Amino acid sequence: QIEEGVVLKPSNPTQFRCPSPGLVFAAMAVRGARSLASCAIPLMLLFPMFAAPSSAMSLSFDEATAKNRPVSKVITLLKDMLKQLEKEQEDDEEIYDKMACWCETNDKEKTKSIAEAEAHIDDLTTKIEELTATSAKLNTQIKNHEKEVAKNQDSLDKATALREKQLAEFNAEEKDLLESISALKAAITVLSKHHGSSLLQMPRSHMLGVAATLQHEMTKHASLLEGVLTRSERKVAASFVQAPADYFDAAPTFKQSYAPQSGEIFGILRQMKETFESNLSASQKEEMANQKAYEDLKAAKEEEIAAGQAQIQTKTGELADTDEKNAQSKVDREDTKASLSADEQFLMMLKEKCQMTDKEWEERQKTRQLEMEAVSKALAVLSGDDAHDLFTRTFNPSLLQSGSTEHSDRRQEASRILSQVASKLHSPRLSALAYQVKLDAFTRVKKAIDDM
Repeated sequence: QIEEGVVLKPSNPTQFRCPSPGLVFAAMAVRGARSLASCAIPLMLLFPMFAAPSSAMSLSFDEATAKNRPVSKVITLLKDMLKQLEKEQEDDEEIYDKMACWCETNDKEKTKSIAEAEAHIDDLTTKIEELTATSAKLNTQIKNHEKEVAKNQDSLDKATALREKQLAEFNAEEKDLLESISALKAAITVLSKHHGSSLLQMPRSHMLGVAATLQHEMTKHASLLEGVLTRSERKVAASFVQAPADYFDAAPTFKQSYAPQSGEIFGILRQMKETFESNLSASQKEEMANQKAYEDLKAAKEEEIAAGQAQIQTKTGELADTDEKNAQSKVDREDTKASLSADEQFLMMLKEKCQMTDKEWEERQKTRQLEMEAVSKALAVLSGDDAHDLFTRTFNPSLLQSGSTEHSDRRQEASRILSQVASKLHSPRLSALAYQVKLDAFTRVKKAIDDM
């Protein structure tokens, strides 16, 4: 808030230590305007030609008044001007101190902010590189797990297909062997009922049925019976199959007399039945072993597949989280870069503005100091004892002619001092003051003083 006297006062003192530059610049503008206004009063009094004319102005004065008042008034005006310059210097220094505080505070804050932003950008860049590498690694791991799962699934599918084929073959073989065993059992039963001499009384259809069963099983399971039946047993079986009825009617040889012919056929059928039963048992055991091996393989593959799928799910979640963090880090880096650019631009503007403020303040200080020196010298010229006597004689009509020369010299010296400084500083108020001191023989000053 800028009030009379140019007082800077924040609405909330705890918010900041230094006033804002807007308030400082406004205060400096007001201070400059007030300085010009304050100079108008002594100039108007010192140079009454700029004041409103008065019809009541009188040239009459007494000698005692002329001895003291005219010089005192001029000296007082110069002293007031000097005090005003000193007051302006104090106020300007106060405002400059606040401006310098603002510049220093913001310079430190922005410099720190820029350093932090640069460090944060470096950290984010490193983080983005790490997250990108992690993402690529996770993608590779997921693909490898997918390949492994697919491989295990393919192995399981092939094992399942093989198991189904083995089971189908076993079921077919088991069914065939069971049928063969059943047929052989029936044939053995038939022969066992008509063993010995009763074979001659066995119905022909039964005998043909036994022969057909024997022939069918020997043909169907030739590979299975390979090495089971001896050569002589195969001949006996072939003779029986060719002529079942005639086989038992033929007279037995010397060796056959000790074993009935029916016993040979009976033994062959039983041996075939035992071979089939043994093979069926072996096939059933093999099937059980194959089933167990398949179940073990299936369990292992399913476990591997489940583990691979779990890894895929876990890695996919990690990948999504990594990609999200990576994207967020990239956005954060761009935002930080934008903020860094804004801070750098602000800091550059701040340095330029503050440097310009320092330069202007130094120029004002130098100008004001020279003005003060000029006013002080002029004051010294006008306020000395010789000057006091000179002004007394100057304003004394009886001594006017004799003191005119000395008075002019003094006036010219004061005017010269003020003119030199005014020309050097391009100061309008000093130029006006010098001009008035040079041309005015203090008549108008006297009139203005008398009028006051």
